[in-house]
Amino acid sequence: MPLVASIDDWGSTPQLRTERLELEPLRVEHADEMAPLLDDPDLHTFIGGGPATRDELSARYERQVVGRSPDGSQRWHNWVLRRRVDGQVAGTVQATVSEQQGGLTAEVAWVVGVAQQGQGYAREAAQAVVTWLQQQGVEAVVAHVHPQHQASMAVARAVGLTPTETVIDGEVRWQS
Repeated sequence: MPLVASIDDWGSTPQLRTERLELEPLRVEHADEMAPLLDDPDLHTFIGGGPATRDELSARYERQVVGRSPDGSQRWHNWVLRRRVDGQVAGTVQATVSEQQGGLTAEVAWVVGVAQQGQGYAREAAQAVVTWLQQQGVEAVVAHVHPQHQASMAVARAVGLTPTETVIDGEVRWQS
């Protein structure tokens, strides 16, 4: 039986753990560690935009840690990925949960620093988050992936998503 019946029942973001990663609930203070990790123009090839300054990242995190949209229709869960072997940050994963067509839907996204890519961290973290979401009663999981981003497509497949014909802002909608 799911723990969460509606969007109003969502609590805070829990710490999650995988074989190689700690998924820490996002804190504003994470901006100090994350800014250098995300400060690589190559990282933004598929996700768009450019590197944020530490202050810009801190301001973004301050908005995100609230945990919900201003109108209360979405719950925001954000994690920082920390490698257990050495305590270094590796990236982020997020889930935006909302009620759609009478059920709970989560839109997930992941970002892993360029130096940490190709090691399976995105897949491992995304799987932990998708499993947790499903345990909470989420019925549908969605991700938007650039059609040339092979690594993110592999992550989406690994967590049970399939591509659809829907394209939004140049990204293909994947869903469970």
